Amino acid sequence: MHKSADFTRVMIVGNPNAGKSTLFNALTGGHAKVGNWHGVTVGVTERRAVLGDRAYLICDLPGIYAAESMTLEERAACAYLSDHTGILLLVAECARLERALRLFSVLAADRRCVLVLTKRRSFVRGGGRLDRAALERALGIPVLYAEGGGLRARVVQALSAARIWQWKGVLGTDRYTPCSAALSRMERLWLKPLFALPAFAAMLLLCFYLTFGAGMPGCLARDAIESLFSRVLAARAQTIPSPVLRSFVADGLLGGIGSVLGFLPQISMLFLFLILLEESGLISRLAWMTDGIFSRVGLNGRAVFSLLMGFGCTAAAILTTRGLEDRKMQRRVILCLPYISCSAKLPVFLTLAASFFRDPFPAVLVLYALGVCLALGMALLLRGKASPFLLELAPLALPSPRAVVKSLLFQIRQFIIKLATVILAFLLLSWLLSSFDVHGQLCAIEDSLLARICSAVRFLFAPIGMNDWRITYAALSGLVAKENVAGAIAMLCGEFPYPFASGAAFAVFLLAASPCVSAVAAVARELSVRFALLCSLAQTASALLLSYLVYFLLTGGAPLALIALAPVVALLLCIHGKKLSRRSADHIKTIHR
Repeated sequence: MHKSADFTRVMIVGNPNAGKSTLFNALTGGHAKVGNWHGVTVGVTERRAVLGDRAYLICDLPGIYAAESMTLEERAACAYLSDHTGILLLVAECARLERALRLFSVLAADRRCVLVLTKRRSFVRGGGRLDRAALERALGIPVLYAEGGGLRARVVQALSAARIWQWKGVLGTDRYTPCSAALSRMERLWLKPLFALPAFAAMLLLCFYLTFGAGMPGCLARDAIESLFSRVLAARAQTIPSPVLRSFVADGLLGGIGSVLGFLPQISMLFLFLILLEESGLISRLAWMTDGIFSRVGLNGRAVFSLLMGFGCTAAAILTTRGLEDRKMQRRVILCLPYISCSAKLPVFLTLAASFFRDPFPAVLVLYALGVCLALGMALLLRGKASPFLLELAPLALPSPRAVVKSLLFQIRQFIIKLATVILAFLLLSWLLSSFDVHGQLCAIEDSLLARICSAVRFLFAPIGMNDWRITYAALSGLVAKENVAGAIAMLCGEFPYPFASGAAFAVFLLAASPCVSAVAAVARELSVRFALLCSLAQTASALLLSYLVYFLLTGGAPLALIALAPVVALLLCIHGKKLSRRSADHIKTIHR
């Protein structure tokens, strides 16, 4: 073991999307998030590694465009550099070397450095030419290419030879030729909204159809897994002689885990779609084209990255908001994200939709669209001044199969870890509470401790026709992890036992309610604990009112719907009025000055 004082700090620095996280993973064996768009690394990631015969602390910093930082992530990287000493591992794309060198000449002053050049193959294919040895002499530091075998060994050798940056701003143009800046025909086509926006919409619909459509791969794989648990494994569990153990395995474990694990193929397909968007570079073009739309609701195109990540994981998407320009915009995006349907909500939506429709695809699509509309509505309500939009378009590229598979396996592993920890613990607790009474005796579920606890708050869902402690418990369990809802319904009810109006209202509640505890913790980390808790309470209360509204509309109770909606409208008008007053006052002060 090495003592902390024996570790040499190595800070990986460079422009966004230059390949810093890929290099970090290669040196440390870590799994830092990588993607073909800027802002993937939103905080400093540190990991210890032994390279050669020395121990290092490898630090992956967020991307920096300029020393005069604008975004939150750039400020964090610059602050880290000013507070720590060590070797700088400078990462630059070959095609953007001149711009990177100007940045490094400021950041690397009086520091030991090594320069790593990335994306050399595409640079050479585009007509670029670079003399590595001449560049090394001009800079006075070791220079190496990231591509090719033995990268780890070459970095180890370069770190031991790291020297002080000496470049004075002169670079021989006879040895360095930038590749052509002209866009290819395909790249120009993906910058035309009339083509690109319909193409994005078509790809999204195709992804949803393959994932949720009846007879499609997603549904077939889900049915196969559910059949394995409900028929084969459940039948085996019935042979267990102990009634307590048999109930635990059959009712507590197999029923709940099977209902959640069955959705793994569909969740994987959604993640695959997001990964392909990242790796191909299309996601940055979508951000560029939607900047005008988002500016109308007080955001800008950079919000697309966070909102798209929200379809995968709300907590991870909240962390990506550090890439936004200011705290106000970050706060607005964070308040929008809970309404974007994350992958954890997918099992719940499919469980409810399958209770009423043979093909759940249209119903799930409507819920996802409703979530997007609610998110945009929240952004419109909180509309403020949009920040300047600065974005570097990532080059279009065919996704690397290795990178895609690695990212997908990482997401699958994370889901299985969550299933084996949080969800398994929840199912165990649910079984214990639903199987024993207050005296610790095995009992019928209606006499259980769980029934007694949840009966105290079952009135919350009585207005939507479900005065049922089981539904109340399923809803409350979703505040811990949304996957728990599907497991609780499967364990306590078997199938959703209420009519369509109740099911639709319940789905809307789960769509709009507070996200899981991981997401709430992420909000607390980015903003404050008080803000996170207040938002969680407000979202859950407004989700209840919204579910009442949906139920009343579906059952013909329009007057009751208006009564339920009145407090929400009054609150929104109050908030909007205060914002208008503040803007008017600021405007008057500006004119007066």
